[in-house]
Amino acid sequence: MKIFQKMYDKALQWAKHRHAPRYLALLSFTESVIFPIPPDVMLAPMALAERDKAWKYAWLTTIASVIGGIVGYWLGYWLFDPVVQPIIEKMGYQDVFAKVEQWFHEYGVWVVFIAGFSPIPYKLFTVSAGLLHMAFLPFVLASFIGRASRFFLVAGLMYWGGERMQQKLRDIVDWLGWGTVLLAGALYLIYG
Repeated sequence: MKIFQKMYDKALQWAKHRHAPRYLALLSFTESVIFPIPPDVMLAPMALAERDKAWKYAWLTTIASVIGGIVGYWLGYWLFDPVVQPIIEKMGYQDVFAKVEQWFHEYGVWVVFIAGFSPIPYKLFTVSAGLLHMAFLPFVLASFIGRASRFFLVAGLMYWGGERMQQKLRDIVDWLGWGTVLLAGALYLIYG
């Protein structure tokens, strides 16, 4: 079944929409606070569809994501007990959140940089940084460097790869999509 290839083709069409940059900024912001879908899924097709704007999109994604991270930080700092903790409990993330707190104690500011760059859910780290009263400026700097590194890498791959990258992604997107579904299912069974 080529479900993901059809979705990929649709994403490339949406990437050319006149409001696509606004949607990218909104997705980047909300992903840093609550939303589970990473902005890369929108950034990559947008950078492919309009390669001359790839770097602009990377900046937009980075800035919106860091602003969202700052909101997540303040939610953790001021509103953890009444707002964030019930959401964590409702979603069953208590163990994951406890692991994130442990990493903060072990690695400090480096964990924010790693979370900003890696596919680890960044929102857990933004809220944790606020809850643990991490120094604000190092949090923002680590977030900016981690997020910028990631999003400029994605935009760069799309920019330099161009049409060949677009066709290659289209050819393997179903493998990637089904692989992600299987990995998510396995992780749920293991840690759920």
